[in-house]
Amino acid sequence: MASPVPAPKDLRAALDAGVIDAPTYRRLVDFLAAPRSEAPSRFDFVNLLWYLGALIVLGAMGLFSTNAFGLWGAKALLATSIGYAAIFLFTGAYLWKWRGLRTPGGLLIACAVGMTPLFVYAVQSMTGHDPIDAVPYRDFYVWIKSSWLPMEAGTIVAALLALAFFPVPFLVMIIAFALWFMSMDLTPWITGVESFTWDQRATVSIAFGAVMLIAAWAVDLRRWRGGDFAFWLHLFGLMAFWGGLTEQHSGAEFGKAIYCLVNVVLIFLSLFLMRRAYAVFGAIGVTLYLGHLADEVFRNSILFPFALSALGLAIIGAGLFFHRFGGRIASALAGVLPSFARELRPAHAREAA
Repeated sequence: MASPVPAPKDLRAALDAGVIDAPTYRRLVDFLAAPRSEAPSRFDFVNLLWYLGALIVLGAMGLFSTNAFGLWGAKALLATSIGYAAIFLFTGAYLWKWRGLRTPGGLLIACAVGMTPLFVYAVQSMTGHDPIDAVPYRDFYVWIKSSWLPMEAGTIVAALLALAFFPVPFLVMIIAFALWFMSMDLTPWITGVESFTWDQRATVSIAFGAVMLIAAWAVDLRRWRGGDFAFWLHLFGLMAFWGGLTEQHSGAEFGKAIYCLVNVVLIFLSLFLMRRAYAVFGAIGVTLYLGHLADEVFRNSILFPFALSALGLAIIGAGLFFHRFGGRIASALAGVLPSFARELRPAHAREAA
């Protein structure tokens, strides 16, 4: 027989009696008030199929659309965007609200939002404001142009409206994607330059990624009902920041060493923020730097492979050490950190410590 769920008055009595502290009381109240019509989300094979299907739909109507897609004409594209959005929206809302299937329902709602660029493109074409002199719609995902801004702004607004009714974390991915495009489009428009070099784009990507990572950090400072909304911000922020950083062409060894140092910082940030994505990107960056050393700096050194192997074994040994004593070390570090530093850690990291 299932144990009875404590009522709020019972939790309040426990707080007044000193059995639990105030932060624990607030977490319990929030947990009991959160909707639990669906079991906690697990990324299993079923979830993989749901996400894969949603990504294929979004890609088919945008990134992988062919030139023939645009030959239909503006009216046909407008009807297609409205029809698809309506089907996705009503089906997603049905699964979300009446069947309690929030993951597939939320993904279908994200697909409905993903029709916004096509809708805006069709409206612009019908009103005589052809984006980029009537280039194909699929080029929205290829070229960076300032006249794509209405499509990006419309997508962000649509995603925010959807979030107001359906707190789907995956919608944050669409917002982050559109914001990244917008950062690339606004920069040459604001600066008034005709040509925008690859290095300049990389610099803008670094700046945008850093801002998005700070935003993700801010979102992470508290628990959000409905899912991990910061995940996609962290992921896209890292892609923009790390990708732009990696694309920077620094001929000097000092610049490449700084690149390695930044990636090492990302690895340690993964511990502070308890976000594995930072460790993944940081590890790839360190590996790229070590590959540079092997190919350029120590090309003729026979000792370098052995030294590198020893370093790799030492890291594996450190991993085994942390696997065994990681909990104690984390607790000890949490006690050593000053109070302001503890408050800067994400909510899930503070709770785990």
